[in-house]
Amino acid sequence: MPRQVSPLAGKTIEPTMLVDVPRLVTAYFTGKPDPMLASQRVAFGTSGHRGSAFDNAFNEAHILAISQAICQHRSQTGITGPLFIGIDTHALSQPALASALEVFSANGVDAMIDEHDGYTPTPAVSHAILCYNKDRKSGFADGVVITPSHNPPEDGGFKYNPPNGGPADTGITAGIERAANALLEANLHGVRRIPLDGARKSPNVHRHDYVGSYVADLANVVDMEAIRASGVKIGIDPLGGASLRYWQAIIEAHGIAATIVNDAVDPTFRFMPADWDGRIRMDCSSPHAMARLITMRDEFDVALANDTDADRHGIVTRSSGLMNPNHYLAAAIAYLLGERREWSSECAIGKTVVSSGIIDRVVKKLGRKLVEVPVGFKWFVDGLIDGTLGFGGEESAGAAFLRRNGSVWTTDKDGLILGLLAAEITAKTKRDPGEAYDRLTGELGVPFYERIDAPATAEQKEVLKTLSPDQIGMTELAGEPIRASLTSAPGNGVAFGGIKVITDSGWFAARPSGTEEVYKIYSESFRSEAHLQQIQQEAQDNITRVFEGAKARSSKA
Repeated sequence: MPRQVSPLAGKTIEPTMLVDVPRLVTAYFTGKPDPMLASQRVAFGTSGHRGSAFDNAFNEAHILAISQAICQHRSQTGITGPLFIGIDTHALSQPALASALEVFSANGVDAMIDEHDGYTPTPAVSHAILCYNKDRKSGFADGVVITPSHNPPEDGGFKYNPPNGGPADTGITAGIERAANALLEANLHGVRRIPLDGARKSPNVHRHDYVGSYVADLANVVDMEAIRASGVKIGIDPLGGASLRYWQAIIEAHGIAATIVNDAVDPTFRFMPADWDGRIRMDCSSPHAMARLITMRDEFDVALANDTDADRHGIVTRSSGLMNPNHYLAAAIAYLLGERREWSSECAIGKTVVSSGIIDRVVKKLGRKLVEVPVGFKWFVDGLIDGTLGFGGEESAGAAFLRRNGSVWTTDKDGLILGLLAAEITAKTKRDPGEAYDRLTGELGVPFYERIDAPATAEQKEVLKTLSPDQIGMTELAGEPIRASLTSAPGNGVAFGGIKVITDSGWFAARPSGTEEVYKIYSESFRSEAHLQQIQQEAQDNITRVFEGAKARSSKA
């Protein structure tokens, strides 16, 4: 089901179509979610709880309940150190911070907020947690980031990072979700809170220099001196997000030749070109949302952008324009392992099961181990902490890598260092990442990769989630014998809630969407665009056959 691209895509939208921020914030405080409706309950996905106050899916009641549930989790697990808190520039982030501080202060939690009441990216929170916890045996810190990532301006988000600094695993989030929904059902009885003025003046709220500590440490993960000395010209678009003040500080502290092309911060995000469907999203991997920076490609040696919480990166080069996320991951890995060579030869590379096979070929060429995991950055956390993974990356433009000495930098995605790495590659190799990628494909083959969506009911999505290779019964795909059919990730043996079918020159993976009545088909060919389309069609035909068989069996039961 190819996307129907809106005529508004890539253009700034009319003022009348922008989010009404006063109305949105009013809805946050006055809306009363009904916990009997699934759409209005607390629901932690792969990136925390998200929703809009207009839909009673992200209101004060949700944040009070989640914050109290986090306090209960901390008490139950013996977490007694500070709670580092970051927020992005979405309109609902400041109100949610106010609600959270009322609860954290009332529960005696030491909350660490930005020293200037500014915005704090996800990687800066992860960095702060890890730096605080280093060499500690007790009194560990954890964190919260209030962000819906690149989602539209009317959305809010709230995610929890435990003491390992990365995204919380499902065991933790399920417990927080259950406790928060129980509080919603009890009309918030059991939530401890004090008025905001008292909370901010309490001894439990502390100011923290997130910017200074992060920026000063950057040379330990990226070769900032090489970037500075080369004079490589860098264009930066924070897309109105939390990274703006960080980029300003990075340019000043490290003396790099960078220009911030847009320093606007506006909760309507009126300056953003619309995404593929005509809605505003701060998606730095979307050619529509990145339209403005793409037109500036010839003004810089390399240009980059981040989403609103800066855990994602978008790389624009003179040679290639906006790089496909998979292409940049491959180029970055090839550089880190093949030209930098600062890590142990035992360091492995992590990728998700739906990322491009070009990464497999790069890693094999360099003689390293590949660790393929389910979708979700949480699967890279342990390896980044103990240094067995040098790099972990997702096809959705999120990645992190180790410090130059092989120790952990962050355990959450860091769009800033991935952007700076693009500048380092350009500075040290005299080729931009797009040119580096072209060299790789000249040697390893050109991949044709795409993700499409196809309709699926809730019942069909359940069938897909538990599908086995025997049930799909395929022996051939697009004219080639099938080499493997997987339902669990090879890197850790964890089921990924779908199926992946692999041949020598192509593959597809099918997974149900967690939010829409569709399933996702990821597919790739190392032959041609036509071969890719054949893989997509056969994948969809076989999944449809499985759905029809399940329906027939159900009707007989």
